[in-house]
Amino acid sequence: MKTEKTHIVVIGAGPVGLFSVFQCGMLDMQCHVVDALPEIGGQCSALYPEKPIYDIPSRPMVTGGDLITELHTQAAPFHPVYHLNQQVNGLEKTDEGWRVTTSAGTVIECRVIIIAAGAGAFGPNRPPLDNIRDFENTSVFYMVRQKEDFRDKRVVIAGGGDSAVDWALSLHGIASDIIMIHRRDKFRALPESVSQMMAIAHGNPDKFQILTPYQLSGLKGANGRLESVMLNHTDDHEIEVKADCLLAFYGLVPQLGPIATWGLNLDGHTIAVDQATAETSVPSIYAVGDIAGYSHKLKLILTGFAEVASAAHHAYGYVYPDKALHFTYSTSKGVGDKPV
Repeated sequence: MKTEKTHIVVIGAGPVGLFSVFQCGMLDMQCHVVDALPEIGGQCSALYPEKPIYDIPSRPMVTGGDLITELHTQAAPFHPVYHLNQQVNGLEKTDEGWRVTTSAGTVIECRVIIIAAGAGAFGPNRPPLDNIRDFENTSVFYMVRQKEDFRDKRVVIAGGGDSAVDWALSLHGIASDIIMIHRRDKFRALPESVSQMMAIAHGNPDKFQILTPYQLSGLKGANGRLESVMLNHTDDHEIEVKADCLLAFYGLVPQLGPIATWGLNLDGHTIAVDQATAETSVPSIYAVGDIAGYSHKLKLILTGFAEVASAAHHAYGYVYPDKALHFTYSTSKGVGDKPV
């Protein structure tokens, strides 16, 4: 199999990974990007493509999907090569840097690796129901890709955090009925969002119900099509509610996957880095975004963007060891079309 060569391999095609392409490109460093998901965007595309984000500088509001589209466009002049639907499962040191091998058999030689893997390889925290996999991706979902998929359907939403409450609000008026399930009377979401949800439920009791304290106890249906959801009250009585879909928002289960075997200093599910450079304990391997850990770290997209800038400037010394880097603002340098 042909071995591809590049300056930098970016692991993760989420917002921070995409911005890595731009920052490295501005320093004449080419990137190949590897991601386990079948499309770019990471959690922004997989979990909340239509959910508004309010803390991106200069953008009063942008959806997760639109943010990814714009970051992809911003990176395009630097001709990144995307290797999607595959995971980095092999890493070997070479005289000039690293040889990366993916689960699809792709082999890439590079000088630097930037890990922008977000929460790592992640999956849903499934409710402990025996037959739940029988309904997954047909009637049971752990994310919302398009709100219109739930048009005129009876939707049960389980969870008490921001994702559950935000999607209950977003699907109100699209779904025919919404039933919110939470095992406690109090929700963990933003108080303003909870107040808004309570007001909607009070004004539309036939179309928007909040059932607490209840937990999921069973699913009924056939051929992947959900018909009803069984719920247990904390006083041990059970009820059955009709449903076409179940949205279960119990968070994600992060796993570093093969990254955990690379000899990097780890702190739980994060990789310890030098805050000033984002370099890990292994020279020429960097970690940025949520997967990078240091004291008082703020897990925000904008924090990841700043880490990328620091990592790219430090990585320049590995890619061009005989060239001095002279800092230049983008307003002076411009972007242009960089050679592949």
